[in-house]
Amino acid sequence: MILEMAASAYGPREALTDANGERTSFEQWHRRASQGASWLVDRGTTNVAYLGLNGSMLPTVMFSCALAGVPFTPLNFRLSDEQLRDHLEALGSPLLISDPRYLAKFGSRDQAIGSDEWLHQITEMNPLLDKQIEDDATAVVLFTSGTTSRPKGVRLRHENLVNYVLQTVEFGSADESDATLTTVPPYHVAAIGAVISNLYAGRRVVYLPDFRADEWLRVARDEAVTNAMVVPTMLSRIVDELGDQDAELPQLRGLAYGGAKVSQRVLKKALQKFPTADFVNAYGLTETSSTIALLGPQDHRDALQSGDPDALARLGSVGRPVPGIEVEIRDTDDNPLPTGTQGLIWVRGPQVSGEYTEQGSVLDDSGWFPTKDGGYLDKAGYLFVLGRLDDTIIRGGENIAPHEIESVLLDHNEVREAAVVGVSDDEWGQRIVAVVVLTEAARTTEEELTDFVRTRLRSSKTPDQFILATELPYSATGKLLRRELVNNLTTTPSVH
Repeated sequence: MILEMAASAYGPREALTDANGERTSFEQWHRRASQGASWLVDRGTTNVAYLGLNGSMLPTVMFSCALAGVPFTPLNFRLSDEQLRDHLEALGSPLLISDPRYLAKFGSRDQAIGSDEWLHQITEMNPLLDKQIEDDATAVVLFTSGTTSRPKGVRLRHENLVNYVLQTVEFGSADESDATLTTVPPYHVAAIGAVISNLYAGRRVVYLPDFRADEWLRVARDEAVTNAMVVPTMLSRIVDELGDQDAELPQLRGLAYGGAKVSQRVLKKALQKFPTADFVNAYGLTETSSTIALLGPQDHRDALQSGDPDALARLGSVGRPVPGIEVEIRDTDDNPLPTGTQGLIWVRGPQVSGEYTEQGSVLDDSGWFPTKDGGYLDKAGYLFVLGRLDDTIIRGGENIAPHEIESVLLDHNEVREAAVVGVSDDEWGQRIVAVVVLTEAARTTEEELTDFVRTRLRSSKTPDQFILATELPYSATGKLLRRELVNNLTTTPSVH
């Protein structure tokens, strides 16, 4: 429905721009997807997996599957061969449409075709335009990142994704000259959300398959990008790349960030370097079809200009729920907690799936989904996310949220990145270890960092050990890989 509406309304306008310069209009996109759907139906395909980089192939295959009523799963091309085979097996041996560079991973697999060959074959097909698809049919399956547990397949139905778009985007709201720069990988829910939300708005999507700060800035200038979405690590590297210079992107009107905690120091610098851009912080999960809360442009301006301490504190929040989403904070017995009290974040709304391919639905009887994130709501309804409950450090019987310590460390002028984890300890149960990446000109010491934290938090939350690192392990979507970090510390605790 969304693609048909967009093709009818925007027709020859450019919709997709690839890194190699290939450009696709809305009507071309619709025709290719319809031909792809016909090809899938002719072959009796029941399930499709996609393996490739960011680019116009992603939305083409995705909407071919949608029009054919076939579940679509983009896979993580960074996984090992064994992990990819496990995912394919979990999906029930789907047809694999793959970038040719990855086909060799699967040997003589019958159910596999190169994406270039697939594009060639579908050009001979008559478009499929009249197949009826049920609202509750599976549209997309996404595997979670597995940063704290084994990856799970999240089932997103057509009704989840359509409700997300209808509640958060106004149809035709983009100007013909508008363009968004997307760098998130195709297997992340943000990439799926970017496709359907920008399609509905009528905004051109410019793809950058591999992020580099200098390349991001170049493409943003060359393509006159008006909107972009980055994860905090990307934003930090863009700010570093700019140095003392402003971005000089006067056409950039909107810059969204999300996926992990961002340093307020980096955020304040970014606000200065992109003076024409409205900043938005977005919070969402795979199970919620992307964004469920937003900290809007006015919130960012108020934080910097009003001097109100509450407004400034809200820079550390993810804003308020988007239309159609309810948020509730509960204790460990599932009882609702009052405003300002920390607990587990639960969410409810028509875009929330909360459903897994193997486990089924985990929604409670009233349709609420447990995010497994800790947090609280302030008196104005702003949501503060304190990180995964799985990450909680238990030191001497006290529960300590790593997020709280990390936020303090990131306010230090010489700390670029920080991660706080718990490591087994015979006396305390766990000791607090802070792994920090310093700026190039840093001269700070472990003693100075200890004092910096202790003056802002009570002594029991001060790290027992600091380790200086050159980098931290992140997923491609900017999420800290805590399990990998803890494993490294356990096996090589003395490595700096």
